[in-house]
Formats: sequence, C-alpha cells, structure tokens
Amino acid sequence: MKNKVLFIMLCLLPMGANAAIPYRVEQINMPAEVSQNGNDDEAFASRHRFYVGGTYTFSMWNNDIDGSLFIDGKNTSSFDAMVGIRIFDTFRLEADYARTVAEWDAFKVTGDTAMLNAIFDARIDSLYRLFYKQHLVPYVGVGFGASWNSAEGASIENKISPVASVMAGLGIELGEHFALDFGYRYLYMFAPKFDVAHDLAPIAHQLRVGARINF
Repeated sequence: MKNKVLFIMLCLLPMGANAAIPYRVEQINMPAEVSQNGNDDEAFASRHRFYVGGTYTFSMWNNDIDGSLFIDGKNTSSFDAMVGIRIFDTFRLEADYARTVAEWDAFKVTGDTAMLNAIFDARIDSLYRLFYKQHLVPYVGVGFGASWNSAEGASIENKISPVASVMAGLGIELGEHFALDFGYRYLYMFAPKFDVAHDLAPIAHQLRVGARINF
C-alpha cells in the first residue's frame, strides 16, 4: 500500500513542479497603426515642408493726376524668386524677392522689393479626403514688405517704401515635387514722394506665371 502511494506521489511530482513555475507573459509592443489615407492637417506638409520657386510677373501700373500733370502708367515685366515653408497643408509662409520695375511717361522707378507672404491653400484631399490626389490647388494670400527704390527722371524723398499686396491663383501640381503657378497680385507701394508727383503711390495689377519645386 505504501509503495502504491509512493509511486503515485512520484508521478504527480513533475506536474506539481511545472505548476509551481510562474508563467512569464511577454508584452510585445506593436507599432501604432499609421493612417494610410493621410487624413490629417500635415499629410502633405510633413513630406514636403520646404519649396523654392520663381515667377514671371507682368505689371500694369496705375495712371495718376498730380495737380495739372497726368502721369500715364506703362506695362513692365519682372521676375520674382521665393523660398517657402509649409506650416500646414493649407497654410504656408513665403519669402519673396523681386527686382521691381515701374514706369510712367515722365519717369521710371527700379526697386529691390522683399516681402513676406502668408498663403492659404484650398487643399481638400488631406482634410476631407474626397480624392486620392488633388492636382488643382487654388490659393489666396497677403503680403507685406519694403522696396528699396531708385528713379530715372525724378528724385525720391523716401528711398525705402513699405509695400503690401493681396493675391489669388491656382497651383497645378504635377506630382508631389513640382507645381505650376498661375496667379494675380495687387501690389501697393506707399508713396515714395517723387519730386514730379509727390502724392503718387505706385499701384500695379500683376499677372504671374511661375513654378515651384517641393522638397
């Protein structure tokens, strides 16, 4: 009888030993699921935070009457260069430099114009995801800066003039790295106080065609 009890205890011993071993639960940290549809406000900006670009600008300058003198504005051409940063898919800041040329029948003004633009893009694919890709991106913006001017045929009292602008346009994105720009800009230069037209504030309606490279 004792032998049988001893035999049964020996058989149960391995089972009890295994039961005494605490089980170790290993926690495996799975990577957080990343949204594949880009449904956030930086889906595009996080991949292409910066851009550079250039623009050809066709300017139509204002006519003005200063006393008895009628000043006839001319059409001129110039080029802009810009560097930008995207804060969000729908908002970007842009530093713009232009060699501005303004001309009237009586005199001509050339200026180095630097502006900071705040631009709002109507990019809907990241916010609402109506389409997988959005190739047409309308935009509006405002800009503020200054112009360092020199004149031919006139003298200037204020050689540094504040400038302001409003703009609107359409970006055509040809892939994620390259875009074409077609836009309009209204440019206002606070009066430099020319001796021949003291109260003339140069105003231009500008048609712009350019391109941007995203990186």
